[in-house]
Amino acid sequence: MRHYAPALLGAFLTITNATMWAPNAKSEQTPSRYFSADDVFELEWVRSPEVSPDGKQVVWVRSGYDRTADRAKGALWVTEIATGISQPLVTGPGSYHSPAFSPDGARLLYLATEGGVPELRVHWLDTGRETSVAQLEHAPKQVSWSPNGKQLAFTMFTPSGGLNLARPKPRKPDDADWADPMRVIDDLVFRFDGRGFLEEGADQIYVVPSHGGTPLAMTDSSNGFREPAWSIDGQTLYIVGNEADRPEMDPIESEIYALELGSGSLHAITDRDGPDRSPTIAPDGKRLAWLGYDDQRLSYQQTELYVSDLEGGSPKLLTANYDHDIAHISWSASGQTLFAQAVAEGQIHLIEITLEGEVTTITSNIGGTSLGRPYGAGDHAVTGDGPERVIAWTQASTHRPAELAIQIDGDMPMVVTDLNTDLLDRVSLPEIVELQVPSRLDGLNIEAWIAIPEGVTADKTAPLILEIHGGPFAMYANTFAAEIQRYAAEGYVTVWANPRGSTGYGEDFAKAIDQAYPGPDHEDLMSVVDAVIAQGWVDPERLFITGGSGGGVLSAYATGMTNRFAAAAVIKPVINWFTMALAGDIGIMVSRHWIRSNPWEEPQKYFDLSPIRVVGNVTTPTLVMVGEEDWRTPTWEAEQWYTALKMQNVPAAYVRVPKASHSIAARPSNLAAKVDTIMAWFDRFDPVAQGNKEETGN
Repeated sequence: MRHYAPALLGAFLTITNATMWAPNAKSEQTPSRYFSADDVFELEWVRSPEVSPDGKQVVWVRSGYDRTADRAKGALWVTEIATGISQPLVTGPGSYHSPAFSPDGARLLYLATEGGVPELRVHWLDTGRETSVAQLEHAPKQVSWSPNGKQLAFTMFTPSGGLNLARPKPRKPDDADWADPMRVIDDLVFRFDGRGFLEEGADQIYVVPSHGGTPLAMTDSSNGFREPAWSIDGQTLYIVGNEADRPEMDPIESEIYALELGSGSLHAITDRDGPDRSPTIAPDGKRLAWLGYDDQRLSYQQTELYVSDLEGGSPKLLTANYDHDIAHISWSASGQTLFAQAVAEGQIHLIEITLEGEVTTITSNIGGTSLGRPYGAGDHAVTGDGPERVIAWTQASTHRPAELAIQIDGDMPMVVTDLNTDLLDRVSLPEIVELQVPSRLDGLNIEAWIAIPEGVTADKTAPLILEIHGGPFAMYANTFAAEIQRYAAEGYVTVWANPRGSTGYGEDFAKAIDQAYPGPDHEDLMSVVDAVIAQGWVDPERLFITGGSGGGVLSAYATGMTNRFAAAAVIKPVINWFTMALAGDIGIMVSRHWIRSNPWEEPQKYFDLSPIRVVGNVTTPTLVMVGEEDWRTPTWEAEQWYTALKMQNVPAAYVRVPKASHSIAARPSNLAAKVDTIMAWFDRFDPVAQGNKEETGN
């Protein structure tokens, strides 16, 4: 079975914990220029904060872009909570991430990649010495300390044999240049986005001594296991997998299993139809918390939090009265509450949940780790209880990528990093304005944000870009995003919104597009455009539309429903659900959960939900863009739209991004090129820009 799963950093300015940095405050320094494509490479942000067990330090990943390698990279930094002073801890030629303190706080585990080789390392905090625990052929994931600190458990892909159809080969001359061997495939899922053609094998659970040694495989399953969590006595690992005969036919299904390390015995401790994952053991070792839901085979289903006694008893649903998705759970030190992240109304909240299901919001400004488009994404960590409790998180801001925030026992949170002032104080940034818009379809409230470039006034002359998020079950937030900044730098007012189908506004809001996508969400987005026009910022003749993935679906569909846009950029779309269901890497999700029939059973249903059905209406000049190694929304989806437009003599261009997966903008050079290409296309069809060129003769 093939396994699948749904620059050297610059100088650092510290701020003591007696100072609160105001991330939205205007600098006294006068901006001298606009945000450029080159500035993308200079951005830095905080990721993965971890609080030491004694609550005195926070280790975090200082992320940035390596201009030469054209990749994101990370270094480990440590902040002393008492002083707010930050210092480098692990730096070097590679990338360093995923820090985790040992239970006694004396050591730090982290993952290193140097020269493309993944490695587990342990760093002694008192001496600065460190050791390589294991150099591995494949990158380890989900590494965790045993309670006594003597062992590490982790997940790692493990190759296995596939179907062999080889026969004796003819003799090959020594200097011959023969064709590569044929690739034999007998799995339903044989390609996956970001990985290409899948190697035969699956994720397995390994254990290795924390001082170094040979990793020992604890599982050998054709289906694979992941997410190891230790029991308090260190004798059991709670792991996640799906041991059904054909797990690829139900990719969201999983159970939690107890793996006894001494005997190797394995037994499931959950048994429902639906995903059960993220096992987390209470501090007293008597209870297990996890995430999941009962699978009703819908396109969207909300993730809930459950707790059960390990000695027996029925699972208890703790979030029945909390109408938001739950993620990133952990127990409090007392074991009487749990912490989690939740997406809620365009924000990421850190919440505390009692064992009776009462929910308290601790902070609502986690975010800032999505650098390209303004998705809600961020990290947090909690240590201790009562006056000893320390919380660290990545702070969201409209005008900065993520910074490090720390809060002690409910005091005012302190932002203790300032990674981008040296860059962004010199740059003119747009004003961000929130909108609450009633949908013209039924009055449903839609949240949106407008970025208004400096110098733009409400004189109805500016161009507008409607930027649509993917998913479609995802959420945009009011956070810094390089693509929005680049649009603003070129004078575009940009609006982004969370139409129905977005997460964060309750389960019913997200499920409103179940088997109706694209459709009512289009009406929400057009309502947002109308609201921006009504505010007087933009010229109704200078409207542009773009979006990626699910946003590509909606931007293509919009041009088949209206001719109000001067030009469109349809990025990595799904155009035909028939081909998506049969050839996309998550095609089985389309047929099983989204459309709930096979293409040959209900072809008309597939056609009725596909943007291709409205392509005959399109007159909007359209740029279509896709990564050449995109297996989520493969190239042939974009090509169908492009070809149909060309056949109708609609102005169109097709852009293929070499070596790019579905994450087109993962490399900073591609992020800059993507946005600049879109704006160059819009400029060709902007009536004002073209009029100016005619006047000047350019």
